[in-house]
Amino acid sequence: MMIPFRSSSEIAMKLLLAVASLLALPHIAVAQPNFPTPKTFPPNEAMLKRIAERTAELDKAIQAFQPTKLGNFLEDVDIYLKAAQWMQKHGEWFTDKTAQQTLDVLNNGMLRVKGLNDKEVPWLATRGKPIALAYCSMVDGSIQPYSLQFPANYDPKKKYRLDVVLHGRDGTISEVKFIHGKDSSKGGTPPDYFVLEAYGRGNNAYRWSGEADVIESIENAIIRTGGLESRNNSSIDLEKIVLRGFSMGGAGTWHFGLHHPTMFAVMGPGAGFTTTHGYIGNLPKELPDYIEKCLRIYDAKLYAENAFNIPVVAYSGEKDPQKKAADIIEAELKNFKEPHSFTHIIAPGLEHKQPPEWFKKCDEEYRKHVGKKPETPERIRFVTYTTKYPGGSWAVINGLEKQYEKAVLDAIWNKDGLKATTQNISRVGFNHEMNALPEQIIIDGQTVKPNHQHDAIFEKIEGKWQPVDKEKWLNSIVKRTGIQGPIDDAFALPFTIVRPSAQGYTQAISAASENRRETFEKLWSKFFRGELASVPADKVERKLFNNLILFGDPKSNPLIAKVLPKLPIQWNEKELIVNGVTYDAKTHFPVMIYPNPENVGSAIVLNSGHTFGEADLRGTNALLYPRLGDWAVLKLAPTKTNPHATEVVAAGLFDENWQFPKK
Repeated sequence: MMIPFRSSSEIAMKLLLAVASLLALPHIAVAQPNFPTPKTFPPNEAMLKRIAERTAELDKAIQAFQPTKLGNFLEDVDIYLKAAQWMQKHGEWFTDKTAQQTLDVLNNGMLRVKGLNDKEVPWLATRGKPIALAYCSMVDGSIQPYSLQFPANYDPKKKYRLDVVLHGRDGTISEVKFIHGKDSSKGGTPPDYFVLEAYGRGNNAYRWSGEADVIESIENAIIRTGGLESRNNSSIDLEKIVLRGFSMGGAGTWHFGLHHPTMFAVMGPGAGFTTTHGYIGNLPKELPDYIEKCLRIYDAKLYAENAFNIPVVAYSGEKDPQKKAADIIEAELKNFKEPHSFTHIIAPGLEHKQPPEWFKKCDEEYRKHVGKKPETPERIRFVTYTTKYPGGSWAVINGLEKQYEKAVLDAIWNKDGLKATTQNISRVGFNHEMNALPEQIIIDGQTVKPNHQHDAIFEKIEGKWQPVDKEKWLNSIVKRTGIQGPIDDAFALPFTIVRPSAQGYTQAISAASENRRETFEKLWSKFFRGELASVPADKVERKLFNNLILFGDPKSNPLIAKVLPKLPIQWNEKELIVNGVTYDAKTHFPVMIYPNPENVGSAIVLNSGHTFGEADLRGTNALLYPRLGDWAVLKLAPTKTNPHATEVVAAGLFDENWQFPKK
């Protein structure tokens, strides 16, 4: 059987909140990089039989396991089972040694389940090399791997630095390869700090659920190192976290570090990319407006000023074309007058590589910054283009006047009080668990009084700032952190796929919708490494935080019928009305994201998975940007090779109140 879903920590959920269709637009042609499909070496029938038998044995042992008094660390065994299952499912036999490596992983998984007892988790005592660990993702309930190496002379009573390492693109990566590499490592003298390597759900430049993977891996490592009761009890010093990576890992570091600058003490990107235009070959100069705006979600270039909050130690080979990534950020910071630290280490004569001696030089620079980060900074200056990235520490952006336009929050909290200035911000929050907010706060020169002692939200209404009732605000239909779109963003937080439970308006529309669901589930399994179990509409258990991904039409899916009256569209058997335009419902259907009317803190999505497709997932990671914004109307356009093909006839973004912008 496949790995059973398990629940995960509420802490990780809060952290996540703080922070795939084959459809492509026909008028946008993008050259794909030459990433040839890896050659495979399928095992013979005898070896396949051995692998299948050993898989069944491990599965049976896991099912019979009883949790120990130490807690349920079964995910660390589950991931060994999943690695073998996914290998057989997707046929990722990329070397002539992969079959034997799969058997090795299964054998090591069996050793783990047999070694669990009430006194210890044996593999956590491994020293001198990385340990393969796992957690249950809150996004889709899947088991995901990461590795953690303990420091030299580890003492659980001490605090240590943590390096979070993001790997580069690897066309042959799999759970088997990742785990076997850790298990078979010869080890050596470990550094004087923890090293966490994220799996990132494969090759996605740590975007969407790949981004959630990094957050959840860090949270799980904190728990594993003594933080089960409280994050402060962990052996990981939360003020000494280093983020680094090279190539695709460098791109992930650029984006992750500049989007979440208060999480890390220093960031060390090597190579990578920092903007979509100029990196993807033959990308049109101007894409449709709603796509151009969505590029502002991940383009690290636009977030360069967040170096105010985090020192940057960039590395490039002198002859590496990806040196451009650091050059772009450096150029953006050239005229930035606020205090910041940017160091660019360039290796003379080197191309796309980072030899150990050059990592050593980078580490010397990291050490100059680690330990200097204050637990609570006096000043926060944060730039964003979307409430997906709201800032951090004691000041967060809860709403924008215009999504995808530059927003700046500059706040100082010292002995003289709390003052903040804003740009393109409609809601801002201040909070501190230990210290009470001042009796008066000055925002944009206006004096306001917080309505809560430790946690207050202020909203700009007709140009004036005033405190808002938190519960009332949380139940309002507005774009805010965790529910701001676009469609693709729904799959970076917990979601449930809901399939039709009855016949739809027409067979053609039903077939096209079903094809989109099946395609999304297939691509998710292959490229985001999870098994999506869709639920019939009449059997769904609505969960508080889950986004609901609804496929079908109002006739076939009763949940669509239930929410439809509160959506800004009209849809019946004869016509579909979207943004004031009427379409023939026999040949058109909508895709969109919108706050769930029954729980506005989560989203509903109609008839869509990720809006980029398989070719993009196999190509450069920079291609994983939204293609449809918040909404679109699709028209059936069957071909000889694809009877379920569709074309986009309209698409766009909702305004800050989830309405179609006024024309």
